Amino acid sequence: MAKKENIASVLAFEKKLVPSDGYMYGTTWEELEKATPLTLQEKSVRGTISNRLKKAIQNDPAKLNAEVEKPNLQRVDSCALGTEQDTLKLHFTLKVLGGVERPSACNNAAFNQSYKAAAKGYIDSEGFRELARRYAMNIANARFLWRNRVGAEKIEVQVRALNEDAPQQWTFDATTLTTRHFDDDHADINELAERIAAALSSGNGFLMLDIICYAKVGKAQEVYPSEELVLDKSNSKSKKSKILYAVADIAAMHSQKIGNALRTIDTWYPDYKLENSAGPIAIEPYGAVTNLGKAFRTPKDKQDFYTFFDKFARGEVLERKEDEHYVMAVLVRGGVFGESDK
Repeated sequence: MAKKENIASVLAFEKKLVPSDGYMYGTTWEELEKATPLTLQEKSVRGTISNRLKKAIQNDPAKLNAEVEKPNLQRVDSCALGTEQDTLKLHFTLKVLGGVERPSACNNAAFNQSYKAAAKGYIDSEGFRELARRYAMNIANARFLWRNRVGAEKIEVQVRALNEDAPQQWTFDATTLTTRHFDDDHADINELAERIAAALSSGNGFLMLDIICYAKVGKAQEVYPSEELVLDKSNSKSKKSKILYAVADIAAMHSQKIGNALRTIDTWYPDYKLENSAGPIAIEPYGAVTNLGKAFRTPKDKQDFYTFFDKFARGEVLERKEDEHYVMAVLVRGGVFGESDK
């Protein structure tokens, strides 16, 4: 039981993996350098009624015919390669920061001291090597393409370290790398991971990466920028039902979506070992996967972040090394984790 004097009601950590938005361009695989920005196009379409209907309508052919005759008018954004383009180019930068052992806000000196000692112990023994290897793998396998990765014939990821004192570059063939596990051993991935681990383990250091990904998806094929959240739920036909993200008229992916892909490294949750598991999930305090509507790390099972963190930060040794990796990965993600002192 935590002593009341060792409770931080104000506790926050800044994120240590900081991606930019991802900008989308169209090009050809034969001339990758000749890329042009992709823009959004608006479509007005007449769809059909396809949602579940009330039983009374389903069982009455006349009512069913009357229902399906109603036009389902939609205005949506779309994005596609040019008629002579077959390759998507996605470009973003990633900054990796150190200083995980220092909360950005903590209102309890005793807690701050015990946490710093625990974090320093992890850095001294593990040096973020396992987390960095997984982050590097998610860069190399182009997980950040999300839906754009499906059906791509070729995928090349070019990574450059932009730090003036230590420039370096790597090129990966993402089609040879899996997104289902992190067991592969690859020399270039290990080299990139060493740079990421060194930055995370540092007190005030950083690593700046420039990442360009080319995916050959086919001529004039549709590509998928991030979709904006539509907060206006009115049924006005004059409003668009799907709004895609663009910056300065260039189709783009949210930095949050890219960050979610990079931190999809959690294979330590209990259900991962089950047949037909969800595979690696994003690092979250409760293991939340919104598209599945499930939390894979529940307080009831004592597998959530807070259960582990409250012990770890106060100097207790966790049973599994994997639990320490998970705790530190959540802190790299950042967030507000204050505990009520009542």
